[in-house]
Amino acid sequence: MKIATFNVQNLFHRDRSLLAKLTENLTTDWTIELDELMLEPSKSLNQQDRIRELSFLIGFEKSSPRPYAVLRRKAGFLFMKGLSHSIDSKAGNLTDWNGWIKLQTVPIHQKSTQHKAQVIANVNPDILLLQEIEDRASFEDFNQLILPEFDCKPFNHSFVIQGNDMNSLEMGIALRQGYNLEAVRTHNINATVNNDVKNLIEYEISTPSNETIWVVNAYLKKPTKDRKESDKIRKKQVCKIAEVYKKLIAEGKTNIIIAGTFNAPSYCNSLSPLIQDTDLKDITKHLSFEVDIDKGNDGTYFRLGAYRMGVNIKQKDYMLFSPALFNKMKDSGLNRKAMWPEKHPQWSIYKSVSNRNVAASEHPLVWGKIKCDFE
Repeated sequence: MKIATFNVQNLFHRDRSLLAKLTENLTTDWTIELDELMLEPSKSLNQQDRIRELSFLIGFEKSSPRPYAVLRRKAGFLFMKGLSHSIDSKAGNLTDWNGWIKLQTVPIHQKSTQHKAQVIANVNPDILLLQEIEDRASFEDFNQLILPEFDCKPFNHSFVIQGNDMNSLEMGIALRQGYNLEAVRTHNINATVNNDVKNLIEYEISTPSNETIWVVNAYLKKPTKDRKESDKIRKKQVCKIAEVYKKLIAEGKTNIIIAGTFNAPSYCNSLSPLIQDTDLKDITKHLSFEVDIDKGNDGTYFRLGAYRMGVNIKQKDYMLFSPALFNKMKDSGLNRKAMWPEKHPQWSIYKSVSNRNVAASEHPLVWGKIKCDFE
């Protein structure tokens, strides 16, 4: 049985709020440009159009929904404008609205989507845990149409659970033939109602050998500007996850995997209730764990936060095994061939990953292969 976890950072489209940092450094330049244009004694038609565009990008213009529209790309994002764009806007006549409407999502580059499929196809897991997908419909399109392009059969079953936020960062699972989803349970690990983080999802899965495993998918609080506060929130979440694990063990359920995006390196105190205070084993500590080492002068060093010596990226994605399953591990690894290395040292990537925009994700795919005869 091969199981994998992959934070794909969406499949076809991504909420623009997650890409806000791309325009943070442009706002000042836009404001200066707008000020200079406004000081012009007379303005050409092109200058007038640019003033309207800048006023929208900076946030001066309001938006209004339209049933029919044209699409334009501005500053790397898509915007929608009513077909009556040739008519000037007038106060009190919204049917002639001439403003641009910001689309909430941004399309992901086609090559990026293909690279996500290529990574999954190369590992070809029996059980695939996913973080940050849009919805089940998007995954099924990806499953049925994109994966076969890389000689990967579509998964037989898929299940997606919507999270508490509104950014289309859902969590899901895909299963091959012979693996059946017997039950799904959600655990609230958040201190406040409607928090913008995910619940904990527990899957009960029967295997072809008629054994049962419990797979727990987690997506924990991301670091924020107030690092102490976000670490505090994450530690509370981890404490509740540890409680769920200990309860499963107490019930005699020994075949347990906890995986997902923890958003912190293993040395972070916020993860200690799981990493240090339970008998769960990190897959990266298994002797079989394999990954291409970094190329560069410091490839022989173990830098703080790296997965292991020569793999110098901070660990955010985890797969923790109960001792019963860790002892049955036959092979394991990390696939980051579709990750774009921003700085040296670099690692081996697909030749088609030519820049950051076409990279599959900022996260690697982590996988493990377990001996199937559970005893």
